[in-house]
Amino acid sequence: MKNLFWLLLFFSTCLLPVAADAQVAKHTFALGDENFLLDGKPFQMISGELHYPRVPREAWRARMKMAKAMGLNTIGTYVFWNLHEPQKGKFDFTGNNDIAAFVKMAQEEGLWVVLRPSPYVCAEWEFGGYPYWLQNEKGLVVRSKSPQFLAEYKAYIQEVGKQLAPLQINHGGPVLMVQVENEYGFYASDKEYLAINRKLFQDAGFDGLLYTCDPGAKVKEGHLEGLLPAVNGWDDPNKVKQVVRENHGGKGPFFIAEWYPAWFDWWGAPHHTVPASKYTGRLDTVLAAGLSINMYMFHGGTTRGFMNGANFSDTVAYEPQISSYDYDAPLDEAGNATPKFMAFRSVIEKHLPAGVKLPPVPAAKPTITLPAVQLTQAVSLFDMLPSPKANATPLTFEDLGQAYGYVLYRATVPGGTTSTLKIKDLRDYGVIFVDGKRVGVLDRRLKQDSLAITLPKGSARLEILVENLGRINFGKYLLQNHKGITEKVLLGGKEVKNWQMFSLPFERADASLFKTKTATKALAGPSVKHGTFTLTQTGDTYLDMRTWGKGSVWLNGHNLGRYWQAGPQQTLYVPVEWLKKGENEVVVLEMLKPEQTTLKSLPKPILSSLPSPAVGKLD
Repeated sequence: MKNLFWLLLFFSTCLLPVAADAQVAKHTFALGDENFLLDGKPFQMISGELHYPRVPREAWRARMKMAKAMGLNTIGTYVFWNLHEPQKGKFDFTGNNDIAAFVKMAQEEGLWVVLRPSPYVCAEWEFGGYPYWLQNEKGLVVRSKSPQFLAEYKAYIQEVGKQLAPLQINHGGPVLMVQVENEYGFYASDKEYLAINRKLFQDAGFDGLLYTCDPGAKVKEGHLEGLLPAVNGWDDPNKVKQVVRENHGGKGPFFIAEWYPAWFDWWGAPHHTVPASKYTGRLDTVLAAGLSINMYMFHGGTTRGFMNGANFSDTVAYEPQISSYDYDAPLDEAGNATPKFMAFRSVIEKHLPAGVKLPPVPAAKPTITLPAVQLTQAVSLFDMLPSPKANATPLTFEDLGQAYGYVLYRATVPGGTTSTLKIKDLRDYGVIFVDGKRVGVLDRRLKQDSLAITLPKGSARLEILVENLGRINFGKYLLQNHKGITEKVLLGGKEVKNWQMFSLPFERADASLFKTKTATKALAGPSVKHGTFTLTQTGDTYLDMRTWGKGSVWLNGHNLGRYWQAGPQQTLYVPVEWLKKGENEVVVLEMLKPEQTTLKSLPKPILSSLPSPAVGKLD
C-alpha cells in the first residue's frame, strides 16, 4: 500500500503543473473510510505550513522547492482578512497579497495545497487576522451570529472565493481541502454558527471538501457534522484515530492539521528552540501509521510591518509577538535548511519505496555583511506631526480610523507639582514627555500604568507617544482590542481633558519624509533617520540592532519589522530579494535612543535561546 501511495504521488505531482492554455489535468480527491483518496487511490498528505505574506513574493518558489526537497507533497496556508481588506470595502490581492498566484505557483512546483481562508486565523497575527475596522461597526461581535459580523464576513469570503474557488482540485487546481473556521472549539461550540460558516463558504464557490480543525480535546466542540474533523496538537495515532472516529461516524481519514515541531517567540522572553530529536520519532510513528500531517510551521518567515499579534488572558500577561517568525522551524527565517530539516527529511525518506528519491537539498543562500551605514539625515518626530484631531477625552486608534503604528497624545496641564500620572487603559507602550523632554515609559507587558512626574511652574505640555504593539490574536479578549489610550488619563487623581491626537501610522517611510538633506543633529526625543549605502553584490543579511533602543526599520520601502532591546530578537532579517546593486535606502524610526546614527549588519541572526522548553499543544 505504501509503495502504491508513493508511486501515485510521484506520477501525480509530475503531471500537476499545467500551462495556461493546456488541457487541465483532472484529479479527484475524496474521503475514504481510512484514507484520503486521490484519483480513487489512498493518499497520505505530508504537508507543511507556509504563509505567503511572511515570505517575499520573489522567494515563494524557492521556499516551495525546499518543501519538495524535504519530502513534502502539500503546503498549507491561511488567508489573512486584514491584508486583503485593510479598510472596509477596499480589497487588495496584489503583490505579496496575491494568494491566487501563490497557489498557482505551488501547482507549478508539483505541490498540493490545503487552504485555510477562515476569517479568523490566530497565527500570531494582528487581531487573529481580523481587520481593525470591524471594531468600529456598531453591534458587531466577531466569531458570532451578529448580523453585522456575518454581513462583513460574507462580503469578504465572496471576494476570497473569486480568487481561490476556481483553484480547487475539482476545478483543475491544486487545492485539496478548505478549512471552515479555525480551532473554534477553543472558543465556543455553537453548531448553528458553524453551519452558517459552511453555507458562506459554499455560497462563495467552495464546493469541494471542507473540514474543521481543533485541538484534540476540543474536537467535539469545534466540529460540524458532515465535515471531516482534523486534529491539532496530538500525534499519538491511536488517540487521533479515536477522536476522529468518535466525531465522524466511526470513520477516517485521519489528519493532524497542526503538528508543532517548535514554537513562536514574544518580546521579553527567550527564543524557543526544540531539538529535532524530540520529534523525529513521533514523525516516524505518524507516517508509519498512515496518518496525514501538516507541520506548523515548516517555514515561519517574518511577520513584517505591524502585523504581529499578541497573547493575553486572565492568567497570561500581555505578550506581543516578535517580528521574526523563525519558529525554530525546519526551514529557518531566511529559507535555509536547518538540522531539523535534514532530520525530518531522513524520516520521510525512510518511507519512500525503492527507487523513489527526493530532490537534492538546495544550497544555503549566500550572505553578505553591509558596510557600516551612516544615517546622515534625521528629523524629530515632533517636527513631522500631521494636523491633530481634538477631543475632550483621548481617542483610540479606532476612533481615529488608524489601524497600526503610533499616536501622539498632547494636552496642557497645570505645573509646579510632582504628581502621579496614571493612564487607564494604555495599549500598549507609552513614552511620556513633559515640554518635549522624556520623563518615563509605561509598558503594558509589565502591567505598568502610572509614574511620578515633576512639572515645571506655570503650565506644561504633556505628551504621550503610544505604540500599538499588536492586537490580541487568541482567546476571549479578541473582543477587547482597541488601541491607544482607551479610557482616560489622571494626573494627581484628576482627569486630564482637552486632548490633541496626532496619527502616525507610518504606512510608508522613505526619503520623502525628509525635506532637506542636512547632517544628523543631536535630537532629544523620538526621531526618524535616513541613510543610503551602495552594494556591488547582494545577499541575505541581518541588521544588528543591539545598540539601538526600540523602533522599526524600512529598507527600500519595505517595512522589515520591529526591533527592541527587550529581546529575544536582536537582528532584523534583510532578504536578498529586497536589496539591489547600486544605491539602497534605509529609514529607522527610533523611540528611545535618538543619539544612534550607525547601522551595522551580521551574516547570521541573534536570538537569545531557551533550551528544550515545554512548548506547543502536543501531548
